[in-house]
Amino acid sequence: MDYALFYFLILGFAIFMYTLLDGFDLGIGILFPWFDNNEERDHLMRSISHVWDGNETWLVFGGVILFAAFPSAYAAITSTFYLPIMLMLFALIFRGVAFEYRFKSDTSKKWWDLAFSSGSTIAAFCQGLILGAVVEGIPANASETNSLIWLTPFAILTGFAVMAGYALLATSYLYMKSRGEIQLRVAKQGRLLLILVILAMGAVSIWTILDQAEIRARWFDGLNFLWLSPLPLASAVLSYIAWNCFASDHKAKHESWPFWCSAGLFLLGFAGLVVGLFPYLVPRQMTLWEAAAPDSSLSFLVYGIVIFLPLICAYTLWGYRVFSGKVEDYEEGY
Repeated sequence: MDYALFYFLILGFAIFMYTLLDGFDLGIGILFPWFDNNEERDHLMRSISHVWDGNETWLVFGGVILFAAFPSAYAAITSTFYLPIMLMLFALIFRGVAFEYRFKSDTSKKWWDLAFSSGSTIAAFCQGLILGAVVEGIPANASETNSLIWLTPFAILTGFAVMAGYALLATSYLYMKSRGEIQLRVAKQGRLLLILVILAMGAVSIWTILDQAEIRARWFDGLNFLWLSPLPLASAVLSYIAWNCFASDHKAKHESWPFWCSAGLFLLGFAGLVVGLFPYLVPRQMTLWEAAAPDSSLSFLVYGIVIFLPLICAYTLWGYRVFSGKVEDYEEGY
């Protein structure tokens, strides 16, 4: 059994689940400034109050897999991106505290609104910043000579692209969970964000292909683009479906489609990254086999995966099933 490849797939699954699930609730915070009264903001927070902490389980799970299965990659990434990782964690802390105290506050509610919105925005931007710097490739031991080497124009672009993607997930989620005026508003926001996300994906893809010779060769050498063309074509189809659903007359059977189309765009974008970077776990530094722990450690970890991965999937599915349906605004807090 190729343990390194097995854990690479598990890590990819954890990253995608975190991006999808925590992505839309971070996106709620990014959208917060565009909803300017307390009733609307209460509605936004109620829509995710039952799932936000469970969604972040996937961040912990992915971090554990990276630490235990790929310790060399964990050391390289955390030492290089120490500052954005710490900023992200502090932002998530302030955001989590805002959930608990906002519903109990009166005069200080505006400060908890600010903590929730800024925490969500900073966390999303830092995640995109790290992603962009990893894709661009950071030289080994770069942090020893320049602690801000990851702060590049491409990484900043990717940070804003991830923010736009999370906001799109949030609008598609709210479109599915809301009624009336809020549903109409997020449908309009969703169409604008869909255009922005398509432009951002195109800009990041073109920049990567022009800047990274290895990735360019992976996509365009020989008949590679012919075999990989379903990825951009499927992205175009999903974008078209989402656009039409946002522009529809809000028939119930279409309300969940924009969310699944947005999730599909994230999955296809993630697949495109894997195609371009595989087998590197840290581009230009180490492959997944070079970063992997000894087989004795990896075989021991299988027991934990067999126990905890189905458990996390089960309670995630159960939680979303129990709290399915529209958000009711007569509820207090959560």
